[in-house]
Amino acid sequence: MLDSHFFSFSDGTLCCESVRLDELAAQFGTPLFVTSRQSLVSQYRAFEEAFASLPHFTCYSVKANFNLSVIRALAEEGCGCDVNSGGELYRALKAGVPADKIIMAGVGKNEAEIKYGLTSGVMMIKAESISELRAINRVAEHLGKVAQVGVRINPNVTAETHPYITTGDSKEKFGIDEDGLGEVFELFRTLPNLELHGLDMHIGSQIFDPEYYVAATQKLLEVLESARHLGFDIKWLDLGGGFPVTYDPQKPATPITKFAEKLIPMLEDKGVTVIFEPGRFIAANASVLVTRILYRKKNHIGKEFFIVDAGMTELIRPALYQSHHEVLSVKQHDKSVVADVVGPVCESSDFFARHRTIDDAPEGELLAVLSAGAYGAVMGTNYNGRLRPAEVMVDGDEVTLTRRRETFEQLVQNEL
Repeated sequence: MLDSHFFSFSDGTLCCESVRLDELAAQFGTPLFVTSRQSLVSQYRAFEEAFASLPHFTCYSVKANFNLSVIRALAEEGCGCDVNSGGELYRALKAGVPADKIIMAGVGKNEAEIKYGLTSGVMMIKAESISELRAINRVAEHLGKVAQVGVRINPNVTAETHPYITTGDSKEKFGIDEDGLGEVFELFRTLPNLELHGLDMHIGSQIFDPEYYVAATQKLLEVLESARHLGFDIKWLDLGGGFPVTYDPQKPATPITKFAEKLIPMLEDKGVTVIFEPGRFIAANASVLVTRILYRKKNHIGKEFFIVDAGMTELIRPALYQSHHEVLSVKQHDKSVVADVVGPVCESSDFFARHRTIDDAPEGELLAVLSAGAYGAVMGTNYNGRLRPAEVMVDGDEVTLTRRRETFEQLVQNEL
């Protein structure tokens, strides 16, 4: 989706805020991720405004885009972070996020990561199994600490989204089933280095219907009542993230205010601080992937291809999720063609668009793959020996290089 507030055409050329994308490509090369700082901040503020009347704390989900400059821009707004590994925790701390504004999640944290979280002083570690609770207790005991723990509940709510990003269904690996909560509560009574202060859920990503959140939140509130009845001091109720954004203009996302209208009345008098973990909602439409047309070709059946210098190694979502990303020519043209936009990687799934109407741009010109800010660079790979691209951030007319392009030497620097 073209965020007209921060990505727009000026004199026939696509710009990020006040900077032309062709000028950025000339300076930094392609492929190139270009991020609008103002878009990030605007989305965060829109989220905060929607839930302003609810006692809450927002933790940006670092897995969506862990570039240090992205995290730092949000931290400067007062946002916390949700991290899923020791590496993400390191990045959040490196970006200047205070440890007591970080919650640590992840279905498979090892003991070294648990230790890192506890010694860093994170706000809460979320556990997803009874075995993990025992591991957290062991590490905390060794450190002479009492761990502030949240338990992730699997509410068994199957939301209508891509099966690979559904996380609240009992068939999936995430969280603890309701049937296991009795044993969980009993465990907190016997393990001296754990304190239960949070309950958590996450039902998936790109959830367009607020009623799925209503159903899952109702289940979480029932668990809250049970926990309090047993004497536990629950301070945090974590509803996760998954709020939708628009990728395809034909399928606009439900406004965040519609979710707030449903959830605030359910939660405002429960005596807890509600935690939210938006990631995609903040980052997705804040970045584009700029790529150059290397070749155009047409086969014997008349099918046309734009072969570009970016591929699934930079943005795997179309290959992995069959997801839609708008593709625009950086320079506007009067004529259009129907073509596939494909990358250079040796896989048939290496494409950005199939049978798409696109400007009739010649070889050597630039295309912009939109909505590339979430699960783009973070899921990139070196497959085919490809170099990870540079990343820049634009703030008005100021441009900052936030990640250098990789070199061939870096491809082998850890090999012996």
